[in-house]
Amino acid sequence: MNRINQKLNENKKLLSIYFTAGYPKIDDTVTIIQELEKSGVEMIEIGLPFSDPLADGPTIQASSTQALKNGMTTEVLFKQLKDIRKTVNIPLIIMGYFNPMLQYGVEAFCKKCKEVGIDGLIIPDLPVDVYHEDYKSIFEAHGLINVFLITPQTSVERIHFIDSISKGFIYMVSSASVTGSSSGFGNEQTDYFKRIAEMKLNNPQIVGFGITDHKTFTQATQFAKGAIIGSAFIKHLTDKGLETIDNFVKHVKN
Repeated sequence: MNRINQKLNENKKLLSIYFTAGYPKIDDTVTIIQELEKSGVEMIEIGLPFSDPLADGPTIQASSTQALKNGMTTEVLFKQLKDIRKTVNIPLIIMGYFNPMLQYGVEAFCKKCKEVGIDGLIIPDLPVDVYHEDYKSIFEAHGLINVFLITPQTSVERIHFIDSISKGFIYMVSSASVTGSSSGFGNEQTDYFKRIAEMKLNNPQIVGFGITDHKTFTQATQFAKGAIIGSAFIKHLTDKGLETIDNFVKHVKN
């Protein structure tokens, strides 16, 4: 069973952390992953930096820009991750845009993911229909779960289609804005979380965008299986460094 599915089967709310590979420094990637697992994070999203990250807010954009300046590439990331499964057991997901994967070669990219122990991919700009028609068989042949995003504006019909071809979890974007742009959830977002929960989908939902601390983590997971923190964690890395990763996670969970 894929590590993502194993984790989703656990009887607890899941915290997934996103960070940009190669940030703050080019060689920080593996250390951050190891420290996050030690601190009790259930899942990690490794951001593959891209020059035009449309769904990302200023914090993640700035980290991507710096990571690219540091020399991070798809090839460098795979080299950094080649021994990651000797020390890390939790699910690892690469989140990135489709262009670098196309340039690398989709099949070659998926093959490399399997070799290093990646469990899934999140590709915000890969349309679900295109994935279903052109790439689903390649991903599944390499044991990769592809995670799709829904927003408050996604139609019921679309949500059911996404649910029908998903094999892990659905990434429930808390709002239609970019990452890092909100703080706290109002009634509109809570109603959205509840509405999706009441659809009784086959795949659990994990909420992303706008989660920064224990309060927002608790709000996001009231109706969902877990929550994802990205911008707030990158800000923490920027301000306080890798040495205090454990403090950040404890602050969110407790």
